Amino acid sequence: MTAVSNALIPNSPSLQQNQALLYVLPVSSYIEKGTPQFRKTSWALLAGGFSSFALLYCVQPMMPALSEAFSINAAQSSLILSVSTITLAIGLILTGPISDALGRKPVMVVALMAAALCTLLASVMPTWQSLLLMRGLLGLSLSGITALAVTYLSEEIHPRNIGVAIGLYIGGSAIGGMSGRLVSGLILEYGSWRMAVGAIGIVGVVAAVLFWRYLPESRHFTPRAINTKNLMGGFLLHFQNSALRLLFFQAFLLMGSLVTFFNYIGYHLLQGPFFLSQQMVSLSSFVYLTGLYSSAKIGSLADRVGRPKVFWKIILLTLIGVVLTLANNIYSLVIGTVIFTFGFFGSHAVASSWIGRCAKTAKGQATSLYQIFFYIGASVAGTWGGMFWQHAHWLGVGLFIAGLLTVSLLISLKLAQEVASQS
Repeated sequence: MTAVSNALIPNSPSLQQNQALLYVLPVSSYIEKGTPQFRKTSWALLAGGFSSFALLYCVQPMMPALSEAFSINAAQSSLILSVSTITLAIGLILTGPISDALGRKPVMVVALMAAALCTLLASVMPTWQSLLLMRGLLGLSLSGITALAVTYLSEEIHPRNIGVAIGLYIGGSAIGGMSGRLVSGLILEYGSWRMAVGAIGIVGVVAAVLFWRYLPESRHFTPRAINTKNLMGGFLLHFQNSALRLLFFQAFLLMGSLVTFFNYIGYHLLQGPFFLSQQMVSLSSFVYLTGLYSSAKIGSLADRVGRPKVFWKIILLTLIGVVLTLANNIYSLVIGTVIFTFGFFGSHAVASSWIGRCAKTAKGQATSLYQIFFYIGASVAGTWGGMFWQHAHWLGVGLFIAGLLTVSLLISLKLAQEVASQS
């Protein structure tokens, strides 16, 4: 049983090997599509993905309101998200090994409930510093679900149904990110930022309870001692791979671009020449629906024609989207925002799926490293963008994002050369 369980973690050599192992372990022990267990698992992971991203990103449309409430500038206000993403990145290093010892479900349940409670406490914090503390603890908590959801599915779901299950989790995450922004933005129109944060916190508690009730216990998990030597050895091994190093840098640049864009687009729309209401600004979250389409569509295209051919083109499209938003025209801004969002999710889908192709061993750790750089990019670039806003408003922010994407475009061309030389 131990050999079979360990073979089904994300570091497993291949899907074919996993399928072969099914002859050792009864098929009925795996969760299959169409069964009540699969439906419960799907609902649980959908709730978990929805809640985690709603809790993380609900503060983005609140940044102008927080600036006013605490008498801080845009760069300082961006810390409300940056502090969460940086602690989430730190937590990704720790939660995987902890779950190897304690189990997947217990760690994920505690993580979701802790994140929801931190959000509720954040809504009543009296000072900016105490609010940032709660957001930091929230990010650390959320690393428990971010790092382990796919691992749990890889261990418990029948190999031929893993793609569907992971798709539901990612879909829930995307919808959660959109809904968190949308709901908090709409509440801000008629209430305070405290009401908005509190409402999202209540949603998080409900989601955590549903997650606990519906997610089946692990059947293929075998506890393993935390081995720091093996953990660090795997990380160092990946940094020796030049293609992986470039992909990690891409994660930093791409996520940094996305978070910077949506951190400050609200400020831009609330001011001249647009003077939109908070309600209208919150509706901009609907552009994330284009990401649901592009991630699947561009990912499929990359499978057919090759990642090197697709990657640089979709990054170029993302760059064009940012440039379009620099015109003081609402139609150009809307079209540019849609193109930018479409391009980001498409490029992220290509880059994240490329990790498994480039990593020869310890693929789970390679994915964790990609996520770590992903969230560090969100923290660092998201805060840097505030300095550009202070000096040149949206023109400065847009040019900063364009600079990030230009570097990303150049790296994508270099990456194609690296992959070609390794093949």
